[in-house]
Amino acid sequence: MNAIYALGAFILTIVVWNAVFKRNIGEAMAVGFVVTAAFAGADAFAVGWKSLVDGLKSEITFAALAFVFVSELLTRTGLVGRMVDILSSVLGRYRGGSAYAATVASGLFGAVAHNGAAIVATIGSITIPWMKRSKASGETAALVLSGNAGVGATFPFSGAFFVLLAAPTVLPVLSSGDIVAAMFITGIWMVLMRVVVAAVIVRKRGVGAMAAADIRPLRTSFRAGWPSLVVLGSIALPIIVASGSLVVSRTGLDADDVIPLLIWLPVVMLLVGLVVERKALPRGRSQWWSLLGEVSPKLGLVGMTMIAAFAASNVLNTLGLGKQLTPYLTGLTGVPKVVAAIVVGLVIVIVAGPLNTTSTVAAVGPVAFVALTTAGIHPAVAFAAILVWASSEGCSPPGAAPLYVAAGIAEINPVRIFVPVVLYYLIPTLITGILLAVGILWIPT
Repeated sequence: MNAIYALGAFILTIVVWNAVFKRNIGEAMAVGFVVTAAFAGADAFAVGWKSLVDGLKSEITFAALAFVFVSELLTRTGLVGRMVDILSSVLGRYRGGSAYAATVASGLFGAVAHNGAAIVATIGSITIPWMKRSKASGETAALVLSGNAGVGATFPFSGAFFVLLAAPTVLPVLSSGDIVAAMFITGIWMVLMRVVVAAVIVRKRGVGAMAAADIRPLRTSFRAGWPSLVVLGSIALPIIVASGSLVVSRTGLDADDVIPLLIWLPVVMLLVGLVVERKALPRGRSQWWSLLGEVSPKLGLVGMTMIAAFAASNVLNTLGLGKQLTPYLTGLTGVPKVVAAIVVGLVIVIVAGPLNTTSTVAAVGPVAFVALTTAGIHPAVAFAAILVWASSEGCSPPGAAPLYVAAGIAEINPVRIFVPVVLYYLIPTLITGILLAVGILWIPT
């Protein structure tokens, strides 16, 4: 029971420190780790120190930091703006084109940057004014952007992705190679779901074609923006090599032994980005130091979050959490998958109301994973469903920070979209996770 009590204390500490005391998730995770280690009693220092060292050495920690740096660098080079220009050239002349462009652009940017508030701030600053010029109300524009905010968490390499991967109930079961392809497909499903929602919004709430002044010829926008698509496409190379049979057939080794996927993905993306975005990179030592100075607080927050998450997971594993949870979850064996998915999905969506995606996954992800897999759901599918439900941060009022960012850009009272965002985005997100969990929506496993 000691490990179960430690898990409860870990969850409670995160929620209280983050939601009640309003401290950042990195600090909450660090305090949670200390509290968790205390349950080792006389061995608390030894167990905590070993777990902390393992967290510092983890490739998961490196990857999380690397992706933050890559996403910040590529965002500052104007990559996102060029993506949106291409989408506008393709979709802008059609009714609702600005809403579709905002939706697809949020997905593309989310695949790189992942952060909900950043998606709204970056994409919204461009597309919300365009939507308003396309005869959409400010409420409709803010609704679309806040509903799209969580899509980044459903693609691989978000903070929530790494936190769940490092969870004590997940780490012994899944490796990065088991879930990267599955999460890419999951992210695509979530974008498609939002495209359908955007179509309903266009029909019900009225969004016209983009203003002609906002549409560049496709030839012009593509000539300027095609390198941004190359950067996104570059992540396919290490995935194909690591997951294919080429390495195994040539060497006889497991692919992960030859190419650590979480190491090579950000490295390849950074190298390609440095080449194709070279003209927009900082110039000289002073500009690079300025960039690093602006990015370092985010790196520090992500680093603290990941190290603390990994360390706490190791402590709980040392305390025997898996064995102690088993008797309480065996009752779910034989329960229909749809019942388990509905119950777990509702719990996660409710928890995501006051917390952001990463905090939600840290708080309930480990237990949710065991509950779903005990009910017979494939581990990779359970992993994907949990991230889908937790990604509701932008559409879970009143604690949805991206919603307030969108409302601020659109200059509307955020309360006016509380109900619409639940109806148009929160409920479909819950349903999509359930459809994934029961196998109606396919993902590779």
